[in-house]
Amino acid sequence: MAQNDPVNAPDSLASLNGMTVYGLDLSYFTGKLQAYLRYCELPFRFVDMNTGDMRKVAQKTGMAQMPAIELADGRWLTDTTAIIDWIEGLRPRIEVTSKDPVLRFFSLLMEDYADEWLWRPALHYRWSFRSDAEHMGGRIAREMMRDLPLPVWLRKATIIRRQKTKYVRGDGVSPATRAHVESIYLRNLSDLEAIFHTRPFMMGNRPSLVDFAFMGPMFRHFSLDPTPAKIMRDQAPGVYEWVGRVWNAKASEYGGNSLLDEAPQDWSPFLRDMGRGYLPYLAANALAAGQRRGQFNTQIEGVAYHLPVNLNRVHCLGRLQAAYMALPPYAAKIVRLRLERAEAWQPFWQVRAPKVGFDPGDNLPFLTAKTAWTRGGPRLRIGSAVHDGHGR
Repeated sequence: MAQNDPVNAPDSLASLNGMTVYGLDLSYFTGKLQAYLRYCELPFRFVDMNTGDMRKVAQKTGMAQMPAIELADGRWLTDTTAIIDWIEGLRPRIEVTSKDPVLRFFSLLMEDYADEWLWRPALHYRWSFRSDAEHMGGRIAREMMRDLPLPVWLRKATIIRRQKTKYVRGDGVSPATRAHVESIYLRNLSDLEAIFHTRPFMMGNRPSLVDFAFMGPMFRHFSLDPTPAKIMRDQAPGVYEWVGRVWNAKASEYGGNSLLDEAPQDWSPFLRDMGRGYLPYLAANALAAGQRRGQFNTQIEGVAYHLPVNLNRVHCLGRLQAAYMALPPYAAKIVRLRLERAEAWQPFWQVRAPKVGFDPGDNLPFLTAKTAWTRGGPRLRIGSAVHDGHGR
């Protein structure tokens, strides 16, 4: 079998035997994937990556990001959204995403929101506060950068300076925007806390795709980094408890429990937040990308931001719009009405996502350096997450 050949993709869980997960145990998206694999009770070998491993992943997948999976047959997988979707197609039961098209669409929308909209506050809390930056900078210096022939203090100083420059100030966090960035986290805590007062998981009595999506920021960043962790413990202990509940969950223990049969009403605050903030941001980002700009100015909930174009999020918007277009008519009508009530419909379609040259053959999660981008495209570059070493 040719390496990374999606045409000959295996059709059973046996293909996952002996898989290796490359990531970091402080990484946003690595935590999301690990929580999902643990729930599925799929054994894997974990490689705590160094810089050499990152180069290896980039060479194999065309994407300098984590996590990535190497299968025993030599193929590689990247992008947690696509990885989970592929594995779900192999599992015989206990799906984490409902087969109902309406609920599946809203699950994908919530996953994208958790993956991408919470990224900025997660990076802000990690690198803007001294205690957090010192703690995580030291860990990255000793762990991921362990193969660099430099003293630990220099590695630490380098990573802290780089992260603050590129992923705090370089990603629109300034004295003028800081309060708004932090409000995104605080609103999410409040909205999640309300849910976990009524049920143990986002979609019912067992974990779902939406739980694993929110585990990315809520587990490896907000519940572990000193400053946001204290806020979570003090203001949203139910969320803090839910993090441990998801991490400890096993599918075999939830076999008799079902998911909800419709998108719950207590997801409405998230949909409204999308309409006010995330979707207008995606539209402005997509418009700038279509104009081949590297940066853009936009207003988010009345706050002026200067931001870098993120090609990954152009791809995310396109994927969501395609998912809506694929809905059967009755489901599309239900989704539209719910988004209209949340004032999220118009911003969802404000800009049609342009093609940015990523994954032109629709091969995710099986990408290679040759298939990740169209010829001449920006190989190994797909948004800020790549360069933080966290990925999708």
